[in-house]
Amino acid sequence: MRGILFMALGFFAFGATDMLAKVLTSELHPFQIVWFRQLGLFVGVMLMLGFRGGHILRTPHPVLQIARGATAVASATCFILAVRYVPLADATAVSFIAPFAVTILGALVLREPVGIRRWLAVAAGFVGMLIVIRPGFGVFHPAIGFVVVAAFLFAIRQTLSRMVSGDDSIATTVSYTSLTSTLLISLPLPFVWITPDNATVVLLALAMGGCAALGESLIIRALDIAQAVVVAPIHYSLILWSTFYGWLIFSDIPDLWTGVGCVIIVASGLYTLNRERVAAKRQNRENRARAEAANEAEAAASSEEI
Repeated sequence: MRGILFMALGFFAFGATDMLAKVLTSELHPFQIVWFRQLGLFVGVMLMLGFRGGHILRTPHPVLQIARGATAVASATCFILAVRYVPLADATAVSFIAPFAVTILGALVLREPVGIRRWLAVAAGFVGMLIVIRPGFGVFHPAIGFVVVAAFLFAIRQTLSRMVSGDDSIATTVSYTSLTSTLLISLPLPFVWITPDNATVVLLALAMGGCAALGESLIIRALDIAQAVVVAPIHYSLILWSTFYGWLIFSDIPDLWTGVGCVIIVASGLYTLNRERVAAKRQNRENRARAEAANEAEAAASSEEI
């Protein structure tokens, strides 16, 4: 329950982060917004390195870790480019195709077994996405394409996380992601920097960075104390916060078809997560059975020697 609570609070903070980012798109360049968004986590990582030491950065996968940081900042940039023109709830709904992209990459890159039911869930999720954006029906905005790209970049990031998770700690992965993304987004800043014309913009930008850092910290804490398959469905609470903030701040009210598409995407995503949970349980049982068989064989061999 504590893990679920931390996860829910984390996505509440991320909902506020996305809302503030959309507000700032009328005042700052998207690269600046991403930079401020990464700033809070960067400060936190620097403090962690100061207290715990640079050994956190030791990894057998430096290239994969740097690539993960690059995909993280590229995904955030694409999302912010989109929300400048697209309602927040619509952008969030389309971003939920990321778990389906993770399934596809898991099958193609990691050679994970994917059954027909999970492939059907992936197909249903993409149908839900098409219902939300409705190309050809007069509601489609080309900027929604940035959200699709952001979702696939996020899926690549998650795939890279799986590839390094067996050797690197969460602290190592978060540190590399923060340092790499902050460095990369800082490179173009001198060419696009817009000096805020009032203190309110600065305060909103700092608040966005703080919310992003808080959300990241809460989710990391949730994953530390609870199983990912238990808390992962809480991710879908983000659509509630996005809809709420969209209505409260921007007067955006999703129409019926957007609601239908969201329901299909969320239902398909929850089904996919449940299948992953069942597969993980089955794999754990098989691992325990193999371990018990090996222990029995070793005990039998020892008794024969005696």
